[in-house]
Amino acid sequence: MRWRAMAAMDLPAVVELANALFPDHYEAPERFAERLQAAPDLCRVLACGGAEAIRGYCIAYPWPLGRIPPLDRPLPEEWRAGEAVYLHDLGLHPEAAGRGHARAAIADLVAQAGQRAIALVAVNRSAAFWAASGFREELGDAALADKLAGYGPYARYMVRRP
Repeated sequence: MRWRAMAAMDLPAVVELANALFPDHYEAPERFAERLQAAPDLCRVLACGGAEAIRGYCIAYPWPLGRIPPLDRPLPEEWRAGEAVYLHDLGLHPEAAGRGHARAAIADLVAQAGQRAIALVAVNRSAAFWAASGFREELGDAALADKLAGYGPYARYMVRRP
């Protein structure tokens, strides 16, 4: 298995995997396409075998620090002014989990981000994993807290600074 740049042809498999991994955070296929188009250099897939079955994906794009993008909604124009990188999703098929693939994707994204911070919303009680990868919880303002509440009781806004 290896990480490579995501292509439009990968999107059906990425959407299928996302729906299986994050059923409580549904996003329409066009949202995935939009995010890939917004920052193709920051979107990756974990490909496996000769037919290149997709076993993981990483979607990231520029976004203002301290803000959470809308789920299942078009990205507002303000994303272009993003001084940070927002790690929208990092998902691995169960057969790819526990093999260092997530850490490899994070290391690649950190290198691509350069001197930009990387922000994310940790869901499904994953804050400890992200903390071990250099991310720290940031509380932000009331607007951020309101958006974060929509991700469930264990969601945390986390940032890795250069």
